[in-house]
Amino acid sequence: MSISTAGVVARPESLTPTRAPAAKKRRAPDLRRWISPIGLVLLWQAASSTGVLPEDKLASPLTVFATAYDLIADGQLTDAFLVSLGRVAVGFLIGAAVGGALGLVSGLSRWGERLLDPPVQMLRTLPHLGLIPLFILWFGIGEEPKLALVAAGVAFPLYLNLHSGIRQTDPALLEAVRVLGFSRVERVVHVVLPSAVPQTLVGLRIALGTAWLSLIVGEQVNADAGIGYLINNAREFLRTDIVVVGLLVYALLGLTTDALVRALERRVLRWRTR
Repeated sequence: MSISTAGVVARPESLTPTRAPAAKKRRAPDLRRWISPIGLVLLWQAASSTGVLPEDKLASPLTVFATAYDLIADGQLTDAFLVSLGRVAVGFLIGAAVGGALGLVSGLSRWGERLLDPPVQMLRTLPHLGLIPLFILWFGIGEEPKLALVAAGVAFPLYLNLHSGIRQTDPALLEAVRVLGFSRVERVVHVVLPSAVPQTLVGLRIALGTAWLSLIVGEQVNADAGIGYLINNAREFLRTDIVVVGLLVYALLGLTTDALVRALERRVLRWRTR
């Protein structure tokens, strides 16, 4: 005699519990990457302490750290930092606007590419740091040549990468959205520009690095404030400790801006598979 099991409700303990998704483990920073930098600093300090590296040639790390503390305490380094940061910000905005506009026009239009790309490529091959004498003749020796130098260093990497990103859009995607009835503007907004974002962010990282390099050179031209001004004054008095402090600030600013762009890249490109 068979017993029907219809309508029988299983007991709660008989159900297999659903496992919660495992929490994503956060990777700890690789401290091994600090071995070589710390080793170099220790070697530098040992060479200075034993007299192998004279103080008038290069100050020791302890002297550099003490000088940095003194410059921060009396406000000199903070004021110079703010001036240099303002110059990079203004120059970057100008260069990004010019490079972005040229890249969009040249990348989205065949006629734009024919008319704009040749002169931009010709100017790109010129070492922009060599344009300082011409910028001084055009703009004088005030803030304008410094901003123009930073803007020139930013515009060309952004232009090249934005133009390349637009031109490398997958033709299959464009054909698919064309079949779906997307207009040209919709294809540009929903397919072309998002496809160009990864390459554009690479150009942004290069542009920021070039901006700081341009500022280092630009602030050597009749600067009356900024980190370059501190370095120039220190050179006159053979203060290698202040020179090293200024160079370290430039390096830290470059690393910080690059890290910010990398964080932005991880956030914006979360949709992209590894």
